[in-house]
Amino acid sequence: MERLDATDIKILKILQGNAKLTTKELAEKVNLSPTPVFERQKRLEREGYIKRYTAELDSEKLGCNLIVFCSIKLKQHTREYGHQFMEAINKMETITNCYNISGDYDFMMKIYVRDMKHYQDFVLNTLGELNCIGSLHSTFVIGEVKNSGAIPVYPKE
Repeated sequence: MERLDATDIKILKILQGNAKLTTKELAEKVNLSPTPVFERQKRLEREGYIKRYTAELDSEKLGCNLIVFCSIKLKQHTREYGHQFMEAINKMETITNCYNISGDYDFMMKIYVRDMKHYQDFVLNTLGELNCIGSLHSTFVIGEVKNSGAIPVYPKE
C-alpha cells in the first residue's frame, strides 16, 4: 500500500462527512481536477482504505428510541462458545456493533430497540436462547453527546 499524502487524507475526511459527493464536487473541495480525484478515490477503494459507502439513518424516525450497550460474559472461554456467540450475533440486526473486549466482560454490543419492553423481549427470547452466555450487563443511553461515526485519519509515519 502506498503512503497517504495530504490530498488522500483530505479526500477520506471529506467522504466520511458526505459520501454522496460527485467527483466534481469532491475535486473542488481538494483543489484538483476531477480525473485525478476519481483515480485517487478508486485507488483508496482498491487498497481498502474505503471499505464501503453507507447511508446514516435516523434511529428515532425509524422507531428505535432506545440505545443499549450490553456487556456479555461467556459461561466459559472455549472455542465452541466463542464461535457460537459470534455466529449468532452476526445474524441479529438489532445489534449494530459488537466488540470482543478485555476486562470483566468478553463482548460489548450496541443495540437499537424501540423501547424497554422490546429490549426485555430481546434479552429473554433472543439472547436467552444462547446457552453460551453466562451473564450480561445492560447500560441504557440517556442522551447522545457525540456519534460522528468517523474514523480519525492520520498521516502514516
